[in-house]
Amino acid sequence: MSGRSDKELEGVSLLGNQGTEYSFNYAPQVLESFDNKHAGRDYFVKFNCPEFTSLCPKTNQPDFATIYISYIPDQKMVESKSLKLYLFSFRNHGDFHEDCMNIIMNDLIELMHPRYIEVWGKFTPRGGISIDPYTNYGKPGTKYEEMAFHRLMNHDMYPETVDNR
Repeated sequence: MSGRSDKELEGVSLLGNQGTEYSFNYAPQVLESFDNKHAGRDYFVKFNCPEFTSLCPKTNQPDFATIYISYIPDQKMVESKSLKLYLFSFRNHGDFHEDCMNIIMNDLIELMHPRYIEVWGKFTPRGGISIDPYTNYGKPGTKYEEMAFHRLMNHDMYPETVDNR
């Protein structure tokens, strides 16, 4: 059985930690990464996060969303428990929906330097309107930059069924 060595897991400290602390304020420092053992291959990693919460910066009312994160890793990957804690840290963060999605994407780019990434928020309606910001990135000068442009132009042509509202 080929697993990961202790050396390969050096940067992963939250997984299996029974003393996990939950930050109620924006905490990008909780994000952890590990080495991609299959960096020679393109493949998607997808996260569906149905319990995202942030605050409206004007009213302080809670906003709820399902966040979809999809990326093609390069050398590094995000550790899922750290991602969960990171997303939880938005609980008392006051920002507009569009800002939250761009902040999440920017923090993940800084952490992993992925080949491609997209972050899509499906927010529940407030005042009869739902907001679904979509943002993406492809490494400049590569086929992933072209992919990002194509997916941005076509991201909502075949909308999926949204079951969080």
